[in-house]
Amino acid sequence: MKLEGKVAVITGASRGIGEAIAKKFAMEGALLAIASRSKAIFKTAEGLRAPVLALQGDVSDPAFVERFFSETVDRYGGLDILINNAAVQGPIGPLAENDPGEWFKTIEINLFGAFLCCRAAIPLMSRQGGGKIVNFSGGGATSCRPYFSAYGASKTALVRMTETLAEEVRPLNIQVNAISPGAINTRMLEEVLEAGEKAGNSESKAARERIVAGGDPISKPVDLVLFLASNESVGLSGKLISAIWDDREEILRKASTLNGSDVYTLRRIC
Repeated sequence: MKLEGKVAVITGASRGIGEAIAKKFAMEGALLAIASRSKAIFKTAEGLRAPVLALQGDVSDPAFVERFFSETVDRYGGLDILINNAAVQGPIGPLAENDPGEWFKTIEINLFGAFLCCRAAIPLMSRQGGGKIVNFSGGGATSCRPYFSAYGASKTALVRMTETLAEEVRPLNIQVNAISPGAINTRMLEEVLEAGEKAGNSESKAARERIVAGGDPISKPVDLVLFLASNESVGLSGKLISAIWDDREEILRKASTLNGSDVYTLRRIC
């Protein structure tokens, strides 16, 4: 098993990609600490059939994050892996019509939440000689996505934070990468459909087509996260990798020359 005995924190794990990652990690032998704002996190925990600590709370709340990581260390004694998956799509529609409170909350959860979790994880990983952090990019991070300004801004900032943090913690043997998961059919797709014309004609049309045809396989981002969290990706850090379009094995073969370059970063030179 690829994660035998590794302690992994996964946020946003009550459904969708986060839940799928938790299930995969459990199969690979990880000791899990999972969190979500939804009480469904406890149902996810029941279905894992593996050692798991489950807490309900908001990752944008510093007090909750402190308690979450403290209880993780109390339970398992350390931390090896952090998966920052928790996110909200935020207000959909023209920026000038967005509710400021909803816009700010999107940044708080998607960006500040990841910041707080990274901040809590780094000293723990450093103490034991290294670790792995995986952050989630999303729609609007690598290209323009009208009517989703809060989501796009938060995810773009998170990718740049990933690149910056990777350089800061490289001497600590902590690898930090971001993934672009692809067009997976999750609750966020339902929100686009519910928004109707506020999402824009092209986005609404694409969402309706995905409902009928199905989105990208959820196994793609799950397998990429496992790759980045395991020893298979040792040395690869500071990169933004697409679960759908990028060849991770090829990236790993070139890791020594990719590190320190703009290739597979927010500039997307590849």
